[in-house]
Amino acid sequence: MESKKTCDSCGDSSCSAHKKQQGESDQDYADRRRLQARLCRIQHKIVVLSGKGGVGKSTVAVNLATALALNGLRVGLLDVDIHGPSVPTMLGLEGQALKGNPGELFPVEFGGLKVMSIGFLLQNPDDAIIWRGPMKMGVIKQFLTDVNWGDLDYLIVDAPPGTGDEPLSLCQLIQPLDGAVIVTTPQKVAAIDVRKSISFCKRLEVPVLGVVENMSGFVCPKCGELTQILPEGGGRKIASDMSVPFLGAIPIDPELAHSADSGKVFIYHYSETPTGKIMQNIIDQITDSNKNKKFNA
Repeated sequence: MESKKTCDSCGDSSCSAHKKQQGESDQDYADRRRLQARLCRIQHKIVVLSGKGGVGKSTVAVNLATALALNGLRVGLLDVDIHGPSVPTMLGLEGQALKGNPGELFPVEFGGLKVMSIGFLLQNPDDAIIWRGPMKMGVIKQFLTDVNWGDLDYLIVDAPPGTGDEPLSLCQLIQPLDGAVIVTTPQKVAAIDVRKSISFCKRLEVPVLGVVENMSGFVCPKCGELTQILPEGGGRKIASDMSVPFLGAIPIDPELAHSADSGKVFIYHYSETPTGKIMQNIIDQITDSNKNKKFNA
């Protein structure tokens, strides 16, 4: 049975929501307590970041969340990539309608995984979201405050790309964050932005769990030979230079692209392939309790 602990029933006097802050309005205090009441029911919170869009951040987030759920854990997947919500497509959930009560939304449930995305709120998937910063940050806050996740072992957050207002708001609101997984592609133009993402995390005191290099070579579907299309090793070098873990390199695999387009999660349907084993090894490192005890669920 899910716990019903609220801020009023919580005895943790060290919690930031225990007391009203100086200069804080009654409404802001009430909102902060509502947010904290949601987050307190989530044991571990991991954000997936990228310095730029199109590097495979959503692919890593979807497969990480699915792998955790397949292990019997209670997992939520939050897609707050406002301008490019890919998660509904990758899970085959396009057109799903959200349910809720006044002031409360329920995530879409998908085989033991709870999913929330801005994509569920669009009447037409072709609609462009033309919002200024304050509105986008307001939606991110609303998703964290109003979505009823219940009790979770893990919340995986697919963050907007870059180091601007939206990722900043996200990392400041979800406290404490257990860490960030940073996704890049091998070439220098993407790896430069990875440095910025790592610096961003260090400034915000968010632990960097590691760097994933995506699109690292092409796997021939006929012979299985790996061919380097993009310059290799960019992610590994950045991780080494900035003293953070390198989690692994995921090749360009036609089945990986097909699974994303068809709504079939790769780690479930192709777990025994060479690329599937690479991805599983990356996920195991993220959640390896021997390397970081606080990730032992």
